[in-house]
Amino acid sequence: MSSSLSNSTIEPRRKAGTMPSSASSSSTAHERELLMSRENFSLDDAIPLTHTHYATSDDKDHDLSSSSSAKGFFDLPPSDQRNFSLLVLLYFLQGIPLGLATGSVPFLLKSHLSYGQMGIYSLASYPYSLKLLWSPIVDAVWNKSLGRRKSWILPMQTISGLGMLYLGSVVESLMDEAGTGEKAGVWNFTGWWFALVFMCATQDIAVDGWALTLLSANNLAYASTAQTVGLTAGQFLSHTVFLAFNSKDFANKWFRSIPADTGLVSLGGYLSFAGVLFLIITMGLAVFNKEEKSKERGGIMDVYRIMGSIMKLENIQGLMKVYLIAKIGFVANDAVTNLKLLEKGFGQEDLALTVLIDFPFELVIGYYAGQWSEKYGAMRLWSWAFVGRLFAAMFAQFVVSIFPSGGTTSWYLLLVIISHIYSTFMSQIMFVTVCAFHAKIADPVIGGTYMTLLAT
Repeated sequence: MSSSLSNSTIEPRRKAGTMPSSASSSSTAHERELLMSRENFSLDDAIPLTHTHYATSDDKDHDLSSSSSAKGFFDLPPSDQRNFSLLVLLYFLQGIPLGLATGSVPFLLKSHLSYGQMGIYSLASYPYSLKLLWSPIVDAVWNKSLGRRKSWILPMQTISGLGMLYLGSVVESLMDEAGTGEKAGVWNFTGWWFALVFMCATQDIAVDGWALTLLSANNLAYASTAQTVGLTAGQFLSHTVFLAFNSKDFANKWFRSIPADTGLVSLGGYLSFAGVLFLIITMGLAVFNKEEKSKERGGIMDVYRIMGSIMKLENIQGLMKVYLIAKIGFVANDAVTNLKLLEKGFGQEDLALTVLIDFPFELVIGYYAGQWSEKYGAMRLWSWAFVGRLFAAMFAQFVVSIFPSGGTTSWYLLLVIISHIYSTFMSQIMFVTVCAFHAKIADPVIGGTYMTLLAT
């Protein structure tokens, strides 16, 4: 990592692998220090171009072409299409264990654990909330022969794959032990899922940082689209689809002429399948994808100091305040609406149908929101969707309040579906646009830390 990394908190984006000379590096660092020392410095200001932007003729062409943003996936350059597909695949892998750990497993544990034991298991999801603590290590420590990001992605995915293969062979017995009432059984079961989520969180840091250099500068909005599409698909497969095929009632109704006491897919079988999938894709990534080499390197403490400097920026502190209070208006709708519907008598099969119908809308909205953020401005679109999401919360409250006394009817089921789609539309736009904004302001040299800080 060059001297500019240890002397400044924001670096103008440049093409990965293009290294300025030591003289130009110190000059650029001085320019950035002067920029940030101004009283009216703002992240909203355009970063003045320096000679580092035009280190080569390719860079010049690349930057000058940034004004003509692509309108759709097939309008992207072939390299961006390939890299976008790679990002979708990496985020999809990340969504598989997350969908299990935070969705399917808690659902399956309801018949095994008490509420107190479920509280212990909830610790398994904490690594995703705490990943900021070790994100500077991911940015600062890497192997030159593998590349800055693959140095973490390859081992994390390999360990995850092997872990899921082993867990698939013992998960049923671990669930039974956890349900015996012994604390050791619950903590052991929680520990396995904590480790799995920790691997996913670390992989997420590396993938977020890699996305900033995989895609060209004018198409960075597609990084958030790739995250939305990949994560949504992975979590949907591991949560909604898995629970459907794990249900004996679903299997007996749609796939069997003779009823049985088990579903089509067990938790152990699905974990084994996911483990093999992880290992195959990781092997392909290691063999067929070459990461651009980077010589920039710095100490771990340098990145921690830069992270602290970023948090002191007035605009970042303002952004933190907005994020801290933004969800107050609709958090109850996100967390409780489905539970209240079930409490009033809305059938689980009807809720499952609603979620299934909702899924394709999530993917489509995630794709187009990335394009809209380029056209209208990411945070402007986020603000519009914020207002729309408040109305979605009020509409959902109205839908719950008029639940028919005689039970679910066709018109009411349609109303619930419309409410879900409307809420999904707004929430997906907010998520994609804010991720697109983060990608545009993040420094790719410490991209994993920068993106993790803003997301946290």
